[in-house]
Amino acid sequence: MPDRKAHWESIYRDKSSADVSWYQLKLGLSLELIHKSQVAHDEPVMDVGGGASKLVDHLVDEGYSKLAVLDISATALATTRQRLGKKALQVEWFEQDLVTFNPEHSFSLWHDRAVFHFLTNKADREKYIKVLRRALSKNGQFIIAAFAIGGPEKCSGLDIVQYDAEKLQAELGDDFELLEQKSEVHMTPSNKKQEFTYFRFKKRQESVGLRGS
Repeated sequence: MPDRKAHWESIYRDKSSADVSWYQLKLGLSLELIHKSQVAHDEPVMDVGGGASKLVDHLVDEGYSKLAVLDISATALATTRQRLGKKALQVEWFEQDLVTFNPEHSFSLWHDRAVFHFLTNKADREKYIKVLRRALSKNGQFIIAAFAIGGPEKCSGLDIVQYDAEKLQAELGDDFELLEQKSEVHMTPSNKKQEFTYFRFKKRQESVGLRGS
């Protein structure tokens, strides 16, 4: 298995953020589902794998005041912090492999566009879900976008796992309730189609989180 951090540092060093295959100029579905979650602007929101994504730019401009971005790549995070300038001071930044993340406080909303589907090892998926369960507050929501069944089988030189609602629910277990799903065909900078499915889940009340939240 390749070293995850070395792999992603190399990707972000060798390509501009606008040239990577997952780059989105318009973040329509992510923003739509965040708005539909009805999370308040002063509640904590986490974007995992946010790296060089412009989602945090949009959320800062919309007035969300407790934002956090986690990415394994220092290069990606530095790109976004530089782009935001002084606004970067309004955001918590975590340079870390998600499966070892130990949140110090809970989040009302967790957004993941194309991180989970890179976890081809079941043990890593179980670690991710454990972190997610701990990090989400009571009744917190979880938005995930992953390659759809029949979509790409690889991305950035790595194998991925394709998901539909049934397969993802089986991974997550009974702690999360599916609220909705939407499909998207993402066009890469090289004009290739990638089929994604977005899912919005709610943490069930009986699921225990950080400090029992």
